[in-house]
Amino acid sequence: MQPDLEWDGRVRCTVAIEHLGAAGAPRRVLLRDAWATLGRDEFRELVLQVSSASSGAPGPPRIFQLRRDEVRLFTRFVKEGKSSIRLGAGPTHVQVLLSNCPPDRLRRFVQTLRIKSEAAHEGLGQPVSERARLLSSLPRTFDTVSPVQARELQQARARQALAEVAGTPVKGQALCDASSRKRVRMDSGEEQSQVTERQQVKKSWSMCPRANLSQEQSMVLRAILSGKNVFFTGSAGTGKSYLLKKIVASLPPNGTFATASTGVAACQIGGTTLHAFAGIGSGKAPLHQCTELAQRPGVRQQWLSCRHLIIDEISMVEGEFFDKLEAVARAVRKCEDPFGGIQLIICGDFLQLPPVSKATSQPKFCFQTKSWRKCIHLNMELTEVRRQTDKAFISLLNAVRLGRCTEEVTRQLTLTATHKVERDGILATRLCTHKDDVELTNARRLQELPGEPRSFKAVDSDPVLMNILDAQCPVSSMIELKQGAQVMLTKNLDVSRGLVNGARGVVIGFETEGKGLPKVRFLCGITNVVGLERWVIKGPGGTYLSRQQLPLKLAWAISIHKSQGMSLDCVEISLARVFEHGQAYVALSRARSLMGLRVLDFDPNVVRANPYVLQFYGQLRREQLLTQASLYSNIQDKENREIT
Repeated sequence: MQPDLEWDGRVRCTVAIEHLGAAGAPRRVLLRDAWATLGRDEFRELVLQVSSASSGAPGPPRIFQLRRDEVRLFTRFVKEGKSSIRLGAGPTHVQVLLSNCPPDRLRRFVQTLRIKSEAAHEGLGQPVSERARLLSSLPRTFDTVSPVQARELQQARARQALAEVAGTPVKGQALCDASSRKRVRMDSGEEQSQVTERQQVKKSWSMCPRANLSQEQSMVLRAILSGKNVFFTGSAGTGKSYLLKKIVASLPPNGTFATASTGVAACQIGGTTLHAFAGIGSGKAPLHQCTELAQRPGVRQQWLSCRHLIIDEISMVEGEFFDKLEAVARAVRKCEDPFGGIQLIICGDFLQLPPVSKATSQPKFCFQTKSWRKCIHLNMELTEVRRQTDKAFISLLNAVRLGRCTEEVTRQLTLTATHKVERDGILATRLCTHKDDVELTNARRLQELPGEPRSFKAVDSDPVLMNILDAQCPVSSMIELKQGAQVMLTKNLDVSRGLVNGARGVVIGFETEGKGLPKVRFLCGITNVVGLERWVIKGPGGTYLSRQQLPLKLAWAISIHKSQGMSLDCVEISLARVFEHGQAYVALSRARSLMGLRVLDFDPNVVRANPYVLQFYGQLRREQLLTQASLYSNIQDKENREIT
């Protein structure tokens, strides 16, 4: 199913229609591939049309009236591509269940339904009665609704603001998420969870503008939605992770598997590790043994149901493992198309961290394999840096990325050793090359603070699988804090206020009541009580695991590997123990600005880039220039034909 991104009044998904009555078994109609479309009937009243998307499917479209005060929307699972619409006020009613819908498309569709319904109810009088419909001589018509107008959006925002200020229902309140009004008895812990869930639902309803993708990002998204196998890359801070989340939200959930080479990267896109998805262990075994492992019931079902496979942080995936995956995919799916016919969406930067390899052998990158050349249709590079705004700093980072350490780069990085990046009691985070250094530094600095530590234990959906959650969640099962502890956020809480993943702060106290939650003063100038957040990951067999924990981690030190994807306000780096190509670049590019960076004992020799990777990127850029020239030529030809 390819989603239509141009209009928010229609979604393609699986639709189940349930006719529920006071007595007897409900009647159910299932359309696995259907269009749900908003429109107006011959009386200009809002209706929902459900029709099969398959050509030659039997049965006419089904039309449902969206009458005032008789519509209930259930949007708790919109992020999973599911929603339901309940029609009717009495004991006899209809439920239209939408599933396997691209989450972004479904969210826009539900917003359009709400806005159009509220606007219609304000503008019209009493709805047309059933008797008037039966007696009417007007021919049956269905006209699709127009896109949401600026006036309608302003009115919706005004109603939302009025409801938030007054705390009372407004006209059209029947279209609010019905699940958010449930009142149940619960202890304080459960109440916090319920409040968090209601806030998450409210976020999905916010009247936000369409995502502002750059032209480069939009081209990548369109290529993917057209069905191409795409590898997109770019330097640190070009919005690869953001685009990846938009891609996940634009594809049908059933058949889309989001994976990454590391657990933390997988958690950021709501997926699982590539090894966990593949089910073939390390992939070192012979091909026939790997195929047998992938034929196990739970693993085999994943391979067979997969239509779109997303792989993030591809630079750390070993080339031989990628080759093995491609062969296993063809064998398990019994399809000789590249990768067994699965669409590949691959993201990463080969100029960052390479695959882990033995000291005696050179790592083999995925782009060096036969499978890569056979599977990837399009290589695209993002060039617009969004993390940093200082052009001089961006230029410096680009030079380091390419392994070029000029005298000017050396001079600027050496001068940072004197930078005073601490402010308001918030110290610089030290980036370390080795995990052991991080753990020792954080434990020692916490112990040096006076007072007893406060412990916060995570609430896991399955404590038996705690090891999987520990490997993939950016927060640990137990967090110990003291007043004065240096911390960083591990999740975006409020981007507009600067409370983003990687934001630095210091604990200034704890609540005296309730759970004793920490009060944190952040470098952006905001002091906030930090509450529990939830992370959801895919576990074995496609099951979902969740962890509720404070979105904080100790931040005196952090490893370079764990810092990937983060933007840090104040950073101190020691590059003396750098041992990999691209490692120095990853560390330096975490900083938002040159003034927030302090480099100790800088040595120009640590700035290195793999020559095979440089050769690959040179070829990629030449191909991209040819593709852009061809695209421009096609556009010019089309315009000339239109003129003549």
